[in-house]
Amino acid sequence: MIEAGALENINAIFALHVTARISAGSVASRPGPILAGYGMFEAVISGKGGHAAIPQHTIDPILAASNIILSLQLLVSREADPLDSQVVTVAKFHGGGAFNVIPDSVTIGGTFRALSKESLVKLMHRIEEVIIAQASVNRCNATVDFFTDNNLYPVTYNNEVLHQHFMNVAGDLLGTENVKDMKPSMGSEDFSFFSELIPGYFFFLGMKNESLRKFEIAHSPYFTINEDVLPYGAALHASLATRYLLEFEALSHRTVRSFHDEL
Repeated sequence: MIEAGALENINAIFALHVTARISAGSVASRPGPILAGYGMFEAVISGKGGHAAIPQHTIDPILAASNIILSLQLLVSREADPLDSQVVTVAKFHGGGAFNVIPDSVTIGGTFRALSKESLVKLMHRIEEVIIAQASVNRCNATVDFFTDNNLYPVTYNNEVLHQHFMNVAGDLLGTENVKDMKPSMGSEDFSFFSELIPGYFFFLGMKNESLRKFEIAHSPYFTINEDVLPYGAALHASLATRYLLEFEALSHRTVRSFHDEL
């Protein structure tokens, strides 16, 4: 979309996401980083397969992969500043197909996240170093793929000026008591590719209403949308856009008048 010119002549961009963590009729956001930068990795650890009863004749990639996973957990707990939120999660482990056969190779994969670009890039480099080094310690070889063609998501960053605009508009529309402050989340968003290039703002639209039913959080297999809150989102989205355009136009006219007065 960016390459096709979606951001040409655009001054600001807004996005919303439903959430079951806050009540219907409320919204939540914050200035600065709100969602983490994101990367994913996949590694193939290659050894030498054989019968499980004679492991001395094999080079066990399952053992190597297990040690790699444990070592990856140290990147956050021992190398990251505790005040700099980071996540490394191995969520995929494929290896072997029988109870008594050590396989030739194992594939692991997962995600890494951080609230700054510097930390995200550092994590990526260290993940590769740890996987290759630990594989070698266990007499295995390893290859690592980060799928980095447009797959390293930037941090989703909320512009401070747009935050004030959001607070004004949402406060007028929903009441200031229904505009909540939220902590950054380690979830990620491809909206970040837009907000990295132009001023952007991302907020959450509450849909919790336990008098109707229990609405599960996003990515749950039981997730459903409380459609009653969609009018709130539509009205807020429209108000954010129209009021921004009106205020920006007024600001532009004042700037032009000031320029002519100086002349």
